[in-house]
Amino acid sequence: MRFRASPHDREIWRLAVPAFGALVAEPLFLLSDSAIIGHLGTAQLGGLGVAGQILSTLVYLCVFLAYGTTAGVARQVGAGDMRAALRQGIDGMWLAVALGVVLIVAGWALVPWMVDLFGASPGVAPYAETYLRVSLFGIPGMLVVLAGTGVLRGLQDTRTPLLVSVGGFGVNLLLNVVFVLGFGWGVAGSAWGTVIAQTGSAAVYAAVVLRAAREHGAGVRPDVAGLRTAATAGVGLLLRTAALRIVLVVGTSVAARMGDPEIAAYQVGFQVWTLLAFALDAIAIAGQAITGRFLGASDLAGTRAVTRRMVWWGVVCGVVFGIAILAVRPWLPALFTADPQVRDLLAGSLLLVALFQPVAGVVFVLDGILIGAGDGFYLAWTTALATLAFLPAALGAYRADAGLTGLWLAIGLWMCVRMLTLGWRARGRAWMVTGAVRR
Repeated sequence: MRFRASPHDREIWRLAVPAFGALVAEPLFLLSDSAIIGHLGTAQLGGLGVAGQILSTLVYLCVFLAYGTTAGVARQVGAGDMRAALRQGIDGMWLAVALGVVLIVAGWALVPWMVDLFGASPGVAPYAETYLRVSLFGIPGMLVVLAGTGVLRGLQDTRTPLLVSVGGFGVNLLLNVVFVLGFGWGVAGSAWGTVIAQTGSAAVYAAVVLRAAREHGAGVRPDVAGLRTAATAGVGLLLRTAALRIVLVVGTSVAARMGDPEIAAYQVGFQVWTLLAFALDAIAIAGQAITGRFLGASDLAGTRAVTRRMVWWGVVCGVVFGIAILAVRPWLPALFTADPQVRDLLAGSLLLVALFQPVAGVVFVLDGILIGAGDGFYLAWTTALATLAFLPAALGAYRADAGLTGLWLAIGLWMCVRMLTLGWRARGRAWMVTGAVRR
């Protein structure tokens, strides 16, 4: 690892810096909700935590709409076929609409069951159910945002997603203040603000992609074969995301069963973790776009060189983020709650969040690079392996009454297993498959 400049730095940061802003906007949606709802009470904040995890699980099981689309579109760009790149992206957006409608219909009747599954207490459950029922109507917009973001990233454009995300965050924050503090709608008002903001962002993405399709002569109507290809291409990423979400679901469930102060503190601590994870993932987004393009152009040397450089930057950023958490730790809990017990629990959690940031830097960057290469099935089974290491550790922490410290240590174990398996893969050559389409 050397501190001298690399010829790839300019391109990495040209894509990563705007991607950073776009990525952190998503956890900022929930962080802003948390800051507002937290002043209504601990039960309301806990309800937001449970509902937020359920909603994130439903949406991010479909994250292949972004990641798979980025990789596929970038390969076509590398091969010089812009029309095929846009057509592939549009198929992904239509698939997002279809999946969104299915999730609304299927999810509505299951809301009480899902909230109970997460172990919400009787005081927290009504707020979680209210937030989740309203938020279901925003899922189609959220999925279209994922797919539209993937299209633009594949086209090597991360600036437009940044602008859309900043606009969406601003609208969400304004509506939450008006609906919750102005109209007194409570958690329902917070959810409606997010629904409106996400749906508006989806409309912007649709307009941008359709305009590009007209410029390059790409068809915009739903295509059955294209929808099937978009769905099957994401199977590996779906399995990988399912294994990842099991960790997040179990973590929230364990924290909820520890008590209302624990789930409230865990919810805020986890949103801080997510914010930093997305920030680190900005380098991975650059990796998805650049790796896909280099492999589409059959440039193996460039692929290897840019991989090494992005891992280096992942470690550096992880160290910086860890130091930053330690610096703000004495004051951060007070921004979210006045409950002294929740503040103490959150302060302890932030120590471990800071400790694991360098590991997270390696994991998220390598994850993104392998996604860009289309190596979804390897990611699926290795994420499952790491999850199998996490589950007994988390349950053991709960039974041993180790509190949130034990739970966060289990998450750290999960990250370390992922780092080892991803690093082993990146050192080899099996993942570097060239061509406009990975076969």
